[in-house]
Amino acid sequence: MTTLAPALLRPPRAVLRGWPGSWTLQSALERRGLGPVAGVDEAGRGACAGPLVVAAATLRPGDAGRLAELTDSKLLTAAARERMYELLLRRCAQTSIVVIDVTEVDATGVHFANIEGMRRAVARLETHPGYVLTDGFRVPGLTAPSMGVIKGDRVAACVAAASVLAKVTRDRIMAGLHEQYPRYGFEEHKGYSTASHKAALREHGPSEVHRWSFVNVTAYAAEHNITPPRRVQRSAAAGRMVHNEGGGDEDGG
Repeated sequence: MTTLAPALLRPPRAVLRGWPGSWTLQSALERRGLGPVAGVDEAGRGACAGPLVVAAATLRPGDAGRLAELTDSKLLTAAARERMYELLLRRCAQTSIVVIDVTEVDATGVHFANIEGMRRAVARLETHPGYVLTDGFRVPGLTAPSMGVIKGDRVAACVAAASVLAKVTRDRIMAGLHEQYPRYGFEEHKGYSTASHKAALREHGPSEVHRWSFVNVTAYAAEHNITPPRRVQRSAAAGRMVHNEGGGDEDGG
């Protein structure tokens, strides 16, 4: 009797590091009866102000030609993102967009809020997906089989669609917040820890739409003797994020 080596008995890894063609993975899953395939992505995880936005989307299998310009939202200009956003709302088989406000981000921590937002986005799709592709890492607790795809918004079209939907939704929210809080310049940096945003925080201290679970926000608040406006769950991940940047990926992917 032939004995299989231990390595051959191990299940395949749940994270892919690349795929040849942004529609290839979705098409392969659908051919195996695992459709519809939903892509999920977020915008605003690394921002220290404003909401976290998570989107899920399923694409029509024959739409590759109509969505030829679809890619990671960070690779598109603002004008191109807006055009693609409107096109996706018309062409996607289904979409779901979840906005998680700063109160929830502060209460649970940004990583937990992100995971929970992805679960909600998938659950709110009208037709339950047969498979889910998430950007970067696998999300536990989804109601369908799933796979995390590193740089998924560049190699899986449905994840790219979700990234555009989440990014444009959040950018519009931040432009609206700029009207309420013009001193911070949210219309330009969208709440990320850019030099101009940090200068505004240093001068004015944080507002109630900042994320008080982020260490840079609490540090600037202390300089102005401002206390947190709500319950805060200090997030170690958020702390590392703002120190490493600071502030995370400015485009939120």
